[in-house]
Amino acid sequence: MNVEVKDIDKLFATDGYLKPFEREIRRRHGVLQEWLNRINQGEGGLEEFSQGYKYYGLHFQPDNSVIAREWAPGARDVYLTGDFNNWHWESHPFKKLEYGKWELHLPPNADGSPAIKHLSEIKVIIRNHSGQLLDRLSPWAKYVVQPPKSANQGVNYKQYVWQPPPSERYQRQHARPARPKSLRIYECHVGIASQEPRVGSYDEFADRIVPRIKRQGYNCIQVMAIMEHAYYASFGYQVTSFYAASSRYGNPEQLKRMIDVAHSHGLYVLLDVVHSHASKNVQDGLNQFDGTNSCFFHDGARGEHSLWDSRLFNYVEYEVLRFLLSNLRWWHDEYNFDGYRFDGVTSMLYHSRGIGEGFSGDYNEYFGLNVDTDALNYLGLANHLLHTLDPEVITIAEDVSGMPTLCRPVSEGGIGFDFRLGMAIPDKWIELLKEQSDDEWNMGNVVHTLTNRRWMENTVAYAESHDQALVGDKTIAFWLMDKEMYTHMSTLSDSSLIIDRGVALHKMIRLITHSLGGEAYLNFMGNEFGHPEWLDFPRVGNHDSYHYARRQWNLVDDVLLKYKYLNEFDRAMNELEERYGWLHSGPAYVSWKHEGDKIIAFERAGLVFVFNFHPNQSFTGYRVGTNWAGSYQAVLSSDDPLFGGHNRIDVNCRHPSNPEGYAGRSNFIEVYAPSRTAVVYARVSD
Repeated sequence: MNVEVKDIDKLFATDGYLKPFEREIRRRHGVLQEWLNRINQGEGGLEEFSQGYKYYGLHFQPDNSVIAREWAPGARDVYLTGDFNNWHWESHPFKKLEYGKWELHLPPNADGSPAIKHLSEIKVIIRNHSGQLLDRLSPWAKYVVQPPKSANQGVNYKQYVWQPPPSERYQRQHARPARPKSLRIYECHVGIASQEPRVGSYDEFADRIVPRIKRQGYNCIQVMAIMEHAYYASFGYQVTSFYAASSRYGNPEQLKRMIDVAHSHGLYVLLDVVHSHASKNVQDGLNQFDGTNSCFFHDGARGEHSLWDSRLFNYVEYEVLRFLLSNLRWWHDEYNFDGYRFDGVTSMLYHSRGIGEGFSGDYNEYFGLNVDTDALNYLGLANHLLHTLDPEVITIAEDVSGMPTLCRPVSEGGIGFDFRLGMAIPDKWIELLKEQSDDEWNMGNVVHTLTNRRWMENTVAYAESHDQALVGDKTIAFWLMDKEMYTHMSTLSDSSLIIDRGVALHKMIRLITHSLGGEAYLNFMGNEFGHPEWLDFPRVGNHDSYHYARRQWNLVDDVLLKYKYLNEFDRAMNELEERYGWLHSGPAYVSWKHEGDKIIAFERAGLVFVFNFHPNQSFTGYRVGTNWAGSYQAVLSSDDPLFGGHNRIDVNCRHPSNPEGYAGRSNFIEVYAPSRTAVVYARVSD
């Protein structure tokens, strides 16, 4: 296929095994180019096309008239109703334009004021082709609120006009920080960040949680559940209003302030964006907006996700592409988000939605008929738009399949993401903790899982995320220590072998994941200090309780509890990475995987890492290979008393290298490797 792909030779230089699939790679790139050409010819370019929010929705004019526009191709008639017309459903009809567009002009009132005011409630009324009148929320709504239970108005969200006077609009005070060379991500949720059993707020997060994150050494926050979702327990993954910041935590201006405060602390801010599917809600969602089963989605089976019970977008519909691409632009331009974590990418990439797929790594799985080219093209367009708009933007794909080219530039025929999530890593840790005793752990298998990633396609490593914390599963800390956490986490309580083991392995698991597993690192809020129990949102099944939908910061703040040890180790680990930069220094060289000794040793960024996972055996004078001659000294020891350790490592001791080759390296050092301890050595002299 004769489609020009500017840098395709770079792609094949990175992975020569892709060469047999050149035709398909070129075909996919050709589809993307066709769409770009179509948008350039019809819209004047992606720049205009991606600002649909400036055309659709409600717009106040300089003369205080108001223009409302919607895309409802299946509607027979469209009306606007609300406080402004005493809820007369048919008194203000839209004028039908071409291509399914509708427009309404509302002149100003006699006194010159706008007919619709800030915080007025409005609805869009659709007359379908059966003549029925249906009430809907605008897909472009910027502020929607669920009525309080005391109002006895049901549970459906209501749209309120967000047009505050200039004096009430938040003005940014801080510049965005520079894009981090090493990405250390703190995954967080505003609502559960409160210690009290209630929904937290944007302001509380800005004032109380952001400083904690900064102190811990993270340089990026990934914020979940911001796009409005009617069902709180969906964790934000059943989106109902794509342009509305969740009103549970506050109003749009307060979210802008939260992001600005994060920027003032040097933190990048990523939005967890859900463009893989949408909630089935009709009256307060996108579903059946124009009275038909299609509109934004495919009709029939292709428009339904059988496991998630949600709707799937039609990525070849012109106005759907405008809606989604403009949505990315909206959160970037209006709220100043610095990038995105795209949820559910595996579901998008394959017609099977990834359901029942094993993904063996055979390249034919990635370039066959199961691949959904339409969704693939959308992701390519999204990355092309975002990186053209802002070269400093960061995009992360949640993909478990290992799709080649996902994290290669669009110019190479890739899809353009900056990172993918290393989703096999947390699964491996949970598998080991659930199914194997410590002496059964296979060091080679651990190393393989941590290093098995595509060359030159960046991976975000993590030991656990929000997925592992949800009810039905347990955090790593709870798998390790379980009910003992209720009785033996006090520094004054009797010693517990279970707690000692748990604290030691919790630190080791996080450090080896951080240092060996990828080119970025992620931690979910609270797990840095071993937050106990699980996450469970208020629902009928738990009597609407918030007990497990919060973070118990009091545990880590109490100096008499051992959570402080895990917290301090997490901070020290991040600070060491900031100092040496192993995440952006290229992959590690693993020189040692000893099954009997349970020791793993590797070099990265000029550091030598030594992990002894043996449950009870320590080793003196243990040889560790290194390619760098010189004298070495411990710069981080998980056995330090500051981290709840037993102080078996002398951090002042120097370890001179020996020029005899060892473990495939040109030098070696001899170290003490206590059981269940990780030590990082740095060269302090040549």
